[in-house]
Amino acid sequence: MSDEKTIGGSAVLLPILPNGADTAPAVPPARRLPPWLRQNLAPGGGHAETAHLIAELNLETVCSSAKCPNRLECWSQRTATFMILGNVCTRPCGFCSVPKGKTEALELDEPERVAEAARRLGLEHVVITSVTRDDLPDGGAEHFRLTVEAVRAATGAAIEVLVPDFLDKPGALERLMEAKPDVFNHNTETVPRLYRSVRGRKSVYAWTLRLLADAKRIMPEVKTKSGLMLGLGETRDELLDVFADLVDHGVDFLTLGQYLQPTLDSLPVERFVPPEEFDEIGVIARGIGFKKVASGPLVRSSYHAREMTDDGRVS
Repeated sequence: MSDEKTIGGSAVLLPILPNGADTAPAVPPARRLPPWLRQNLAPGGGHAETAHLIAELNLETVCSSAKCPNRLECWSQRTATFMILGNVCTRPCGFCSVPKGKTEALELDEPERVAEAARRLGLEHVVITSVTRDDLPDGGAEHFRLTVEAVRAATGAAIEVLVPDFLDKPGALERLMEAKPDVFNHNTETVPRLYRSVRGRKSVYAWTLRLLADAKRIMPEVKTKSGLMLGLGETRDELLDVFADLVDHGVDFLTLGQYLQPTLDSLPVERFVPPEEFDEIGVIARGIGFKKVASGPLVRSSYHAREMTDDGRVS
């Protein structure tokens, strides 16, 4: 869970400008979360069972590592997003709270442990993500493939992978796609102008677009998905340009959510985008050509992921 004391404590609120202008009158720093981001959810339902199972099988989840604000809700509903390849990332992204530093050796039994957790939770849609492992020859693609295959063998569930860019390593994507995931997700995160500050110098916007397009080229039937965080200083025009690029590269599903500063060392929130603006931007994105759009302050890449693969519209 994000701690209200560490979110937006020094943020300056700057509006997304419809005309793409660079400046706007500053307003006083945000001191508290706006009402629409405050949650009073108490642990209940299957939360304790989910937490116990994850601990028992010694698994990592992005729910905990990334301080997701929806963790209590999701775990109470006996679902979680599994994070493989360890809990240490090789990319110092400015928005993320996952530890950075020296990585550890791969755990060869991790695919089977993830599969066992998915089986015992009774999941019908399993989301598998990872830290970025630039230190591995294939960026972790083979480990992804083994995990997808293990989960499918144990559960028969639909499987969504939320992957890093594999540092554009030749053959990595092809190896992963041999496992035939049902949904291929790679987050754009932000607009090109902010890539260096948000994602670091190793991440390249063109790689993001090419990875998503290549996944569809390799496996035309796969549903491709990407997501962006709002509130980092992007403009409306910049968002629309990214939407157009993603549609042009065959992306089917889009998620849009509010960036929340997970630690005091992370990038500050530039603006808290109100729910009605998320609704408006979601309508625009659907009009541009995405098949499904989830747009809201607490939307995250894997939040209610199963619903995006259903026939009903996600709003």
